[in-house]
Amino acid sequence: MADSVRIGVVGAGSISVRGLLPHLGQPDLAGRVTLAAVCDPVPGRAEAAADKFGVGQAFTQYEDLLARGDVDAVTIASPIGLHYEQGKLALQAGKHVHFNKTMTVTVAEATELIELAAENDLRIVASPGEMLRPHHVRTRELIAEGAIGTLSWVSCGAAFGTYHEDESVRGGNDVLSNIDPSWYFRKPGGGPLYDMTVYALHSVTGILGPARRVTAMSGVRIPVRGDVRTDADDNTVILIDFGDNLFCVATGTAAGGMRGGFGGAYYGTAGTIDGLLLNGEPFDFPRRDPSEQAPRGPGNQALLPHVTGVHREIEEQHVYEDVMQLVDWVRDGKPSIVTAEHARHVIDIIESAYRASATGQTQDLTTTF
Repeated sequence: MADSVRIGVVGAGSISVRGLLPHLGQPDLAGRVTLAAVCDPVPGRAEAAADKFGVGQAFTQYEDLLARGDVDAVTIASPIGLHYEQGKLALQAGKHVHFNKTMTVTVAEATELIELAAENDLRIVASPGEMLRPHHVRTRELIAEGAIGTLSWVSCGAAFGTYHEDESVRGGNDVLSNIDPSWYFRKPGGGPLYDMTVYALHSVTGILGPARRVTAMSGVRIPVRGDVRTDADDNTVILIDFGDNLFCVATGTAAGGMRGGFGGAYYGTAGTIDGLLLNGEPFDFPRRDPSEQAPRGPGNQALLPHVTGVHREIEEQHVYEDVMQLVDWVRDGKPSIVTAEHARHVIDIIESAYRASATGQTQDLTTTF
């Protein structure tokens, strides 16, 4: 077993301030995790985050964190369009990497990082680790057992709404509470597919296996959000072919919601699985605790293996879980199911959907996991 994994947090934006930094600084991680460094290009933000969360060092420049931050691994929590370049620099510097969703914007970028990690015997964990949730594993088993007959089709998806504009870290009076959300609406890496529908795509492909081809329609429905002009598509509907005439409708939209949400709704000839319900009734699965599924309880996050004790009270538990998957891999040699190859396949679906919309032609997927 290795010593405590020294982690650098790349970006002190919303996900870090609300989730990563509070989780990783908890006393129960002593001996396993050292919160060694944080960086952010906004003047004063990294220093403020370091002071608030007890981080060892603060940097404005990412390259300085890699060179002088004394870290074994980084969790990249910057805007998605920066992930590829920052991940590449980290791997070249000999650091293990956790990518907050989504790992990269293109398949080619993801492949390069996977190959670079393998060449240097480094580990990548790429969020979101949806198949760490035991109810998703049980959903896969129920479908295979024929609990809903022959599976016909699936629906899933997510919508921006005003979620990012309304987060608690926006509109405040200091560098940790006035974080600009503009990047969510701009290329590269902006839009609900890379930011939100990615959860649903990880769930559905984890349950059904790799997809084969996609077609889609996509565009910008809300051209201006506040003072920000939207150039990343915010309204996309994808049709995904899993083979043998099994289809999934996945959405990443400006508003509204699709039945199934992040986990998917699975429609068979003898019933439906939607979330934690089989034909409208709760189904059993490991670690299920009905009291924690109540609206005010920790909910599905409490089912994740590392989300215990104080971590049930801190936001973004699923992101913390994925970081701990990397920690266990580095310290104990325990590989994670939250793989870069699975993330690349989801990126393939998203990238191919945009290409299908632009060309009007169905796209064959080139990846698997």
